[in-house]
Amino acid sequence: MDHKRLHYFLALAKTLHFARASELCHISAPTLSRNIKQLEDEVGVTLFSRDNRSVKLTREGESFIDYANATLTNWQRFRSNVQDPEQTIYGKVSIYCSVTASYSFLHHMLEQLRLQHQHIEIKLNTGDPAVAINRVLDGHEAMAIAAKPDKLPAQIAFASIGYSSLVFIAPRNASLITQKLAQFGDKIDWSELEFIVPEQGFTRQRLEQWWRKHGINAKIYAQVAGHEAMVSMVSLGLGIAMVPKIVLDNSPLKDRVQILSDQKEAPPGFEIGLAVLHKALPDAALKALWEIAQSLKDVNSLGN
Repeated sequence: MDHKRLHYFLALAKTLHFARASELCHISAPTLSRNIKQLEDEVGVTLFSRDNRSVKLTREGESFIDYANATLTNWQRFRSNVQDPEQTIYGKVSIYCSVTASYSFLHHMLEQLRLQHQHIEIKLNTGDPAVAINRVLDGHEAMAIAAKPDKLPAQIAFASIGYSSLVFIAPRNASLITQKLAQFGDKIDWSELEFIVPEQGFTRQRLEQWWRKHGINAKIYAQVAGHEAMVSMVSLGLGIAMVPKIVLDNSPLKDRVQILSDQKEAPPGFEIGLAVLHKALPDAALKALWEIAQSLKDVNSLGN
């Protein structure tokens, strides 16, 4: 039986959504549908009942999950124990993180992974860090590099690998913002400045709490997905922003912005770490990367 089809089956059984499952498998929805139909023909039963609106597992499909998982687990064990007597770890790990994390934290992790486990395949997606943990919860990726929220979902295991403070930044070059800052002197009137803010997520929550704490009636110039774009907009003189210092330190535009000296007790920073589902930790490939990340914690820690 084609092992790829078993992977496709398990992805669809997990998501019950052809578009989402095809994204997880990195194939098109028609290709996924064709492979599921071929698998059903091979086993001689209907595994999914589907119409234009929904996908559901049949009773036979529910039973087939155990078979598919057992078959793939036994295959991996066979490859490790028979084909490779040195117990080499094989497998795939899908990761989601921000662009900044991909060339800071993740860079060190993958460097060690390449040295220790050459047969583990990595699939990487980058995007807005605000949705990182939800990407893992929804099954898009097995692992994410994320900020630790105030309340961690019960399904998530979190391993801290670093820390970042939060800083307020403003443009360095002449602009309306720098003119206002010059007029304020040592005491900034924050209500008179335009803010560039994240659309959602941990940083947005911290910023809104800070506004309330200091009675600031903030003016929002733009809402942006991703901290890297916020630094870019600030460098153009479009407003000020609060960003993780790790983002600023790794930005190619860091010399075009300035950290505001009047931080007015800036919100506390946050832990950065790996987020995975508890139930996924026994996976050998994922566990190998998890252990590497924890061993690099002291190197990656950025308590600026």
